[in-house]
Amino acid sequence: MSISSGEIDKIFIKLKDEAEKSAYHLNPDEEMTKELIEGLLINQERYGYWACPCRPAEGKRLLDKDIICPCDYRDADVDEYDACYCGLYVSSSVMSGEKIVKPIPERRPSEEQRTLIASEKNKLDTSGLPFPVWRCPVCGYLCARENPPEKCPICKADKDRFQRFL
Repeated sequence: MSISSGEIDKIFIKLKDEAEKSAYHLNPDEEMTKELIEGLLINQERYGYWACPCRPAEGKRLLDKDIICPCDYRDADVDEYDACYCGLYVSSSVMSGEKIVKPIPERRPSEEQRTLIASEKNKLDTSGLPFPVWRCPVCGYLCARENPPEKCPICKADKDRFQRFL
């Protein structure tokens, strides 16, 4: 799998523009950021989606939905540690040079815990609501409608990433 530097540069510019428009920041270490982008593109070729390059992927989108970039844990990691797990996204403090990126502990629950969480969510009684409520696990966007949107209007996560909230 050979990814050209031109492809990486193109995605870098796109991601940086999208991040800044959404009040996020890419890591200012451009070399590291481009290495992470290369990992995302390699995973795109391998699996058909941008699995986090710093986590082991199952190779099945359904099992990896929570670690598709931007992952479900990005915002909590940036809030608590000033960077996401892989370091692609950073806080304003890191961007301004006030803080540096330090190692971030893994926030993703074990496979057993993820299975338990999913089964508990399926037990919610929503019979009194006219529409289901869908939540984007990446940014928290909520919408009440028959089906989730094709893409999250806030963070652009795909439809299959949405979770039934209520």
